[in-house]
Formats: sequence, structure tokens, C-alpha cells
Amino acid sequence: MAPRLLAATDDQRNTLASLLDNIGYEIMPFKTAKEKVLAEVPVSIPLTITATGGKGLEPTLETAVYLRGRGYSVAPHLPARLVRDADELDAVVRRLEAAEIDRVFVIGGDAEEAAGDFPDAYSLLTALTRRGHHFTDVGIGGYPEGHSSFSRDVMNSALREKAPLATRVLTQICFDPKTFLEWGEKIGREGVSLPVYAGMPGPVSRQKLLRVSAGLGLGQSANFLKKQQNMFWRFFSPSGYEPTQLIRGLVQALPASDAAIKGFHIFTFNDLAQTEAWRQGMLKQAHG
Repeated sequence: MAPRLLAATDDQRNTLASLLDNIGYEIMPFKTAKEKVLAEVPVSIPLTITATGGKGLEPTLETAVYLRGRGYSVAPHLPARLVRDADELDAVVRRLEAAEIDRVFVIGGDAEEAAGDFPDAYSLLTALTRRGHHFTDVGIGGYPEGHSSFSRDVMNSALREKAPLATRVLTQICFDPKTFLEWGEKIGREGVSLPVYAGMPGPVSRQKLLRVSAGLGLGQSANFLKKQQNMFWRFFSPSGYEPTQLIRGLVQALPASDAAIKGFHIFTFNDLAQTEAWRQGMLKQAHG
């Protein structure tokens, strides 16, 4: 899928190139995910691997270890509400260290009730810090569009609390460049200086998103889509969605903004061939 023109000037092409140099793909640890990654995704693309309360941590960790062994840089999701206690956390950290996995993405998680001692991301981050860990990259979530269960002020307060224990912010899906930029500027004024990676769906068919948004225990991405369907479908064409218009808005506005948006966090929904073809088209525009 060739994206429409979105970088018309040298400054815009430079901004686009910089953002594309800091792109990552989110994948879901389904049975075919590993084979799809090996077939379609260059090892230079960092990956985050989702987790869900329905499946537990094991598919996430197993997929992460497998792909790290094939040369990929991987960050498994660590949902606080799925980790029972300090002993389980210690076992997870040791397993990741043995596999030379030095990146994690710490979230609260979508389980209705916590499995044990960690009700939210901050409590798990605090336990990690107290224990000591080898991770060089600790991601936390950001919510430019807000959250269905909490106000924006509550979510931004939680972000400020977590930020000193993290190295980057990966946002939930947002479709509006103005919302991204205003939110990024606001958290910066409030003292969050971490680099932000803007979360957006990659190119995906309407049929695929309908299946994913049905839920079926697919984790945070699917839950977001279920809760935000009315908003989401406004951004769809009959053939599907792709984020060129959103990226155009960011590329045009970022040079004049104080928002610390440094890259893209692409929700692939495991449509990896289409996502990678789209990225290659974007690179041609950035360097054309």
C-alpha cells in the first residue's frame, strides 16, 4: 500500500525520517505470530508483545524469548494485575535477563481483579526498582484520548507518578494530531520529559478490525477498540484504515511544538505484511 504524499518540504521529510527511525510494532502472541514476524519484519524493527488476562503472561514471555533468540529487540508487556507477588516478578525478570531481553512495557493490565500484590503499573514499577533490574528501556502507557474509566487529570497524574521510574511513554491509540500535540505539550509542562511514541493503528482492513474489536481476550488494544468503536469508525474508508493523514498532521506541526513525540508505536493487529509494505512506502517519501 503506497501512502499518499505527506512530506512536501525538506523540513517535513527530515521530521518524517526521524520519526520513522524510531518506529516500533506491537504484536499479539498468537500461534502464527512468530512465523509472521520472521517472514515479514526486519530485525531492525523493535517489537512490543501484548499480554491479556485471558491467556496470562506465558504466551507473551515465550514469544518474546523466541523472537529475541532470532535477533529481534523485544519488549514484553508486563501487566501488573497479572503478576501475583515479588517472587513471581523475580522469576519473570530472571527469565528475561537469561534471554538477554533488556526492554519491558509496564502497564496496569486489563484483568478485572489483580492476581495479587500489584493493582497498577506504579506498584509494579516500584517493586522492580526496589528489587533492582537489568532493563535499559522501561516503557509506560500514555492516554492522549483519555481513558474510559478515569478522567484525563487522573491519568496524567498517574503518568507523572510513573515517569521517574521509566524511560519512555508509549501511547494508546489516538487518531488526531492536534490531540497528540496538545497532550504532549501538557504533560511536558507538568514535568514529564520522557520521549513519547505516538500510538496508532497500522494499515488494516475493516474486517480485521471488526474481528479484533470483538474482544475474545486480545488485550488492551482490543478493549480500547470495543470501548471507542463509534469514534474509531469515523476514521475508516470503505477499504480500511491507514495512518497517513494522522502522520501528515504530526509531520507538519511537530517542528513548532514542544511535544516530545520522537517516534511511532504501531498497533499492527498482526497484519505484518501490510504494515511493513506501508512502512517501506513511507521511507521512500522520507528519503525521496
